[in-house]
Amino acid sequence: MKSKILALLGGTLLSASAMAGGYQVNLASQRQIGMGHTGTGIQTGTASIFFNPGALSSIRESGVTIGASAINSRIAYRAIEPTNSSAKADNDLGTPFQVYAAYKIDDLLTVGLGVYTPFGSGVRWGNEWNGRYSLNEIDLQAIFIQPTVSYKLGDKFGVGLGFVIATGSVNLQRVLPVENSERQEGTIELDGGAKTGFGINVGVFYQATDKLTIGLDYRSKVELEVQEGDVTFTNIPASASSNFPSGTEFSAQLPLPATLTLGLGYQVNDKLTLAADVSHVRWSAYESLRFDFSKQIRGSGFSESARNYDDAFIYRLGAEYMVNDKLAVRGGAYYDQSPVQDGYLTPETPDADSRGLSAGVGYSISDNFSLDASFLYINKKERTDQADLSGGVAGTFKSVAYIPGIGLNFKF
Repeated sequence: MKSKILALLGGTLLSASAMAGGYQVNLASQRQIGMGHTGTGIQTGTASIFFNPGALSSIRESGVTIGASAINSRIAYRAIEPTNSSAKADNDLGTPFQVYAAYKIDDLLTVGLGVYTPFGSGVRWGNEWNGRYSLNEIDLQAIFIQPTVSYKLGDKFGVGLGFVIATGSVNLQRVLPVENSERQEGTIELDGGAKTGFGINVGVFYQATDKLTIGLDYRSKVELEVQEGDVTFTNIPASASSNFPSGTEFSAQLPLPATLTLGLGYQVNDKLTLAADVSHVRWSAYESLRFDFSKQIRGSGFSESARNYDDAFIYRLGAEYMVNDKLAVRGGAYYDQSPVQDGYLTPETPDADSRGLSAGVGYSISDNFSLDASFLYINKKERTDQADLSGGVAGTFKSVAYIPGIGLNFKF
């Protein structure tokens, strides 16, 4: 994996500002986004590669799905009195995507391949706000590649296993205060390659009755490790250059947490399907972040800061109604707990409990080709934090996002 990571010396890991808990992105299927991103307890077609590999063996036909979303986020900051200064992040459009392909070898065995982006997004604060010594901007994307096999055990059970190969990229930037007669400001950036991370996605799907289905899915933690990255300083005066030596390298690790999801589906009648998911995200894996340097920077060979994330739950509800043989309408809602404790809020993850509302439509153009469109509105609670335990920026943060998406499905 090629990564670009900017470190805050003597401070924190700058991970990402995603519009979900922590630095997670939950935008894995346009149909399922429209249903509140439920999908573990129902048959979701090729998207079962992500939501529940055990349900993949229940698809009726082989198929390919391609989809993407456009994250339009707004993040605002207000300093604590008496300054009351404020800033708004000028964020680029985020474009998480998904590609799924599934092939039915026979009535019992199905294989598939998924490529999707479960972690990422970004934030750009600029170089004028009062938190510029903590963060100017950050971009993070993690791409998972998942070959999958699913097998049907009789008429009611399906089991599936996916092997996850993780790759991605990160870019972070911050202003660096340099003490000299002119009080000059420089910048610092870390740029390096990381080892590819690995994990699994395993699921079980059960047809309990003609109407009720139950699913359980586990996506394991993936550890991404950066080694021999290059530290780059710019605009450093000669008088201070000894504190910021050129040719410095760094290493660091970032956990992408495990998620366990229980899902239920209920077929009310031929037209209406209801779904509910509960996810437990093991954010407690993110205890601290340490950067080790090959040369001493400002007299230290490493920087480390506590994160102490808490495990968190996500609660989801969704529905799909078939208006006719071609048109489906969808709706959903969810509540996503933040893993960030008080005292640990940072401008790269100005996280808070999130409320999401979604809607979507599906339209079959032909027997083999269909379209899905979705829209998700995310509103994070306003949150004020002293950031005294994380080295972040004290103040009040508020985030919202508007996320349209479209997907194409082909069955054969």
